[in-house]
Amino acid sequence: MGYDTVSGLAKVAELAATEHWLAVLTTIRADGDPAPAVVNVGIIDHPSTGERVLALVSRGGTAKLRNLRRAPRANLVFRAGWDWIAVSGPTEIFGPDDPHPDIAGDQLPGLLRTIFTAAGGKHDDFDAYDREMVATRRAAVFVRPARFIANAPQAD
Repeated sequence: MGYDTVSGLAKVAELAATEHWLAVLTTIRADGDPAPAVVNVGIIDHPSTGERVLALVSRGGTAKLRNLRRAPRANLVFRAGWDWIAVSGPTEIFGPDDPHPDIAGDQLPGLLRTIFTAAGGKHDDFDAYDREMVATRRAAVFVRPARFIANAPQAD
């Protein structure tokens, strides 16, 4: 089944909601090998363009951020049971080490909270959450869905 952006993101939301919004993120290492990581991913409106994108929060200084700075493309795989969908596309990073002209530094905490809650996160004290995000140099990572690949529907 082919997916356009709307139907592909609807399938992502269907699967992700059943699995705590977990996905396998794959970036590419400098040597060309894939670098997988399990991450929480939400679907939000891009803060600059307004288009629907996949978004995650990453701790600063990670291999995934280094890989994405060098090769700004990613693949995400969402699954529930044997049903799965993969999404690939170009990426952007907004964070303390990756400033973006459309997002002022004081807007980053709200953006990180938006992504966190879109990915199923809950927190009793967002002031404490914000302090942790600053202390660990967290960044917002956006994946613009360009291609969807999914398994064939199972017949009953």
